[in-house]
Amino acid sequence: MNKQSAIALVLFFFMYSSKLAAQNFDINLLKPINKNETTFKNKYLELNASSVTALSVGLPAGIAIAGFIQHDKKLQRDALYMGGSFILSSVITQATKRIVNRQRPFEKYSFIIQRDDESGGLSFPSGHTSAAFCTATSIALRYRKWYYVAPAYVFATSVGWARMYQGVHYPSDVLAGAVVGAGSAWLGWKLQKMMYRKLKPVTTINARW
Repeated sequence: MNKQSAIALVLFFFMYSSKLAAQNFDINLLKPINKNETTFKNKYLELNASSVTALSVGLPAGIAIAGFIQHDKKLQRDALYMGGSFILSSVITQATKRIVNRQRPFEKYSFIIQRDDESGGLSFPSGHTSAAFCTATSIALRYRKWYYVAPAYVFATSVGWARMYQGVHYPSDVLAGAVVGAGSAWLGWKLQKMMYRKLKPVTTINARW
């Protein structure tokens, strides 16, 4: 065996062992979260997770309607920003799911109760968590009051916990979803600020005329 082959073999075993260690760490974190199921926790967390899409779509839609009724440009911009960030987060999440192609934990591990309502789908990253953290971060960036920000992040965190408790996502799925969601909201916020700066002088000139 030459030197290059030996180095390649060492790198292969290092990468394989690192992946295995990460997977073991992931599943070991999931075990205590997933156990001790109760009817109350099941119902609450099912409702929690199922409300994500309704809030992610309904909130910007409601703000947009209010903005048009009141002729409030700020509300209209808020709705456009929140809706655009949610779309960006969804696109990144779905593209990543197909690239990584990770099986859900309840499909792979026998200690997790089988979920009849969660058949199919891919695990990495968590789409529910991505949407929830996108909405929470959008609220935090646009409405910087603690009584908006705190409940939004509590809700987003409970969504991530629910997805792990239900056995449909690993902790790393949830972490990645939170990063994608929050990152999409931040990127959307920066892009809108840049666009508004460019349009503002034109708007001011037109207003003078």
